Amino acid sequence: MIVPKVVLDTNVVVSALWSRLGASFRILSWTAPGRFQTYVSVPLVIEYEAAAKKSARVAGLSHKDIEVLIDYLCKVSDKREIHYLWRPILKDANDDMVLELAVEAEAGFIVTHNIRDFAGSNSFGVRAIRPQELLEIIGPKR
Repeated sequence: MIVPKVVLDTNVVVSALWSRLGASFRILSWTAPGRFQTYVSVPLVIEYEAAAKKSARVAGLSHKDIEVLIDYLCKVSDKREIHYLWRPILKDANDDMVLELAVEAEAGFIVTHNIRDFAGSNSFGVRAIRPQELLEIIGPKR
């Protein structure tokens, strides 16, 4: 079985904090290696943490809860350093950072709720998909 290589956009991580019922939460719950492989970089982890902590209180979580989540994502994800910057490619520099990581990791997918933000990623061999699409690719949890 081919394990999909993915980079999670920050909005997927934050969305998982808001509801345990959605595809984003299931993806975060299934990030242990084997079903799919996630990738992180230092800048992306910093963005995850900042965005998650900003939403933590409203989601009923403490900053410590967010730190535990971020530590877990770092533990199960393959860490990559970005040695090049092709900016600007996309409209938002934070989205460029996600695309650069996906290219460096040779990931096939960026999982995001904002597909349009990644228009042009296909030219780098990276497809932007919604969380539900990743769940369809990896199939039901056994």
